[in-house]
Amino acid sequence: MGKLLLPWCVGSGNPTVYKRSTASLPTSNPYPPPSVAALPGAPVPVNMSDEEREERELDLSSPEVVTKYKSAAEIVNKALQLVLSKCKPKTKIVDLCEEGDGFIREQSGNMYKNVKRKIERGVAFPTCISVNNTVCHFSPLASDETVLEDGDMIKIDMGCHIDGFIAVVAHTLLIQEGPVTGRAADVIAAANTAAEVALRLVRPGKKNKDVGEAIQKVAAAYDCKIVEGVLSHQMKQFVIDGNKVVLSVSGPDTRVDDAEFEENEVYSIDIVTSTGEGKPKLLDEKQTTIYKRAVDKSYHLKMKTSRFIFSEISQRFPIMPFSARALEEKRARLGLVECMNHDLLQPYPVLHEKPGDLVAHIKFTVLLMPNGSDRITSHPLQELQPTKTIDDPEIKAWLSLGTKTKKKGGGKKKKGKKGEKPEDGVDSEMNEAANEE
Repeated sequence: MGKLLLPWCVGSGNPTVYKRSTASLPTSNPYPPPSVAALPGAPVPVNMSDEEREERELDLSSPEVVTKYKSAAEIVNKALQLVLSKCKPKTKIVDLCEEGDGFIREQSGNMYKNVKRKIERGVAFPTCISVNNTVCHFSPLASDETVLEDGDMIKIDMGCHIDGFIAVVAHTLLIQEGPVTGRAADVIAAANTAAEVALRLVRPGKKNKDVGEAIQKVAAAYDCKIVEGVLSHQMKQFVIDGNKVVLSVSGPDTRVDDAEFEENEVYSIDIVTSTGEGKPKLLDEKQTTIYKRAVDKSYHLKMKTSRFIFSEISQRFPIMPFSARALEEKRARLGLVECMNHDLLQPYPVLHEKPGDLVAHIKFTVLLMPNGSDRITSHPLQELQPTKTIDDPEIKAWLSLGTKTKKKGGGKKKKGKKGEKPEDGVDSEMNEAANEE
């Protein structure tokens, strides 16, 4: 996942999410942005500061920025399709993770080759494949022999960026032939329906707290829980976890600032559901392999190995999350410890529900465009036959909302071809549930 928990707040046992500190986030892009002239966009008021002007030109008001987001989305959607096609029993998980990351590097590397300014591009979040009651962030080292088995419920999570403009996606698959039934179908349907509701509520003028309350209600309708600590983030250029967030489950010690969604913003919407309690735990710190450099921290490392590893990280992964698999394994095991001890890296821990619990994960990237919400990452679900149906009028009302803004003066709606799914990706099972009386 892009961020299930604020990783620097995670300890052993049952982790707690605290109000996010803005000190750990860059206040501006860590890479120099292109010149204003290079990015065609809407007219900029003359009284804006240089910083405001720069940020305005790098949002969705620029057609070039929109193109880069959609290019990243196209690559990550294809990468997801590739990995899904190879999720067979006895396949090593590490091989699938390498396949996903390799595809993203190759495809993004083929773009923007012949430009004057160097365009950074590649993996924005390493491919993770978390199985059954494992909630997130499982992306093992090359030496790991873990394989998939028939009947496994797997969550695939990955991200791509073009020039720092990020598209992320997560999808859930049950490895079996035929339709998904029983509690497995319930937990996937809960995540998918919650994602569809979130898509309709993450829109200009709406509040972040409204989304969290809504998706909890959806999960409860399927007798499932939203996993605690899950954060959906605003994304900006080279910032995968911005300050504006949606906290899926709030509580006395799990609060974030109230915020209102605005036009031209981009969000990673992250939904994780469980048939269990929804209170994941960190069982083994050694399973953690994904990290992100803490750009606001500095420390003179004592060990030569640590200095070497941190120098390599700073050069190759200055801002995006990365997998320790990309480093020399033996040296990384030693060097990462000291880096972690002095908060130079933020870990993405592997978290678990109780054995026997099933966990589903749906994540998508949405652009809040002037004409409505544009979901740019997704993948069709398997056929689901859940034991529950949606009868709640409020949930039905949310699902009936459109994702596009109606233009004044009317206009003909573009009809989809026969057999096509709706543009906003509502699965047929969810439509049937929503329309049942």
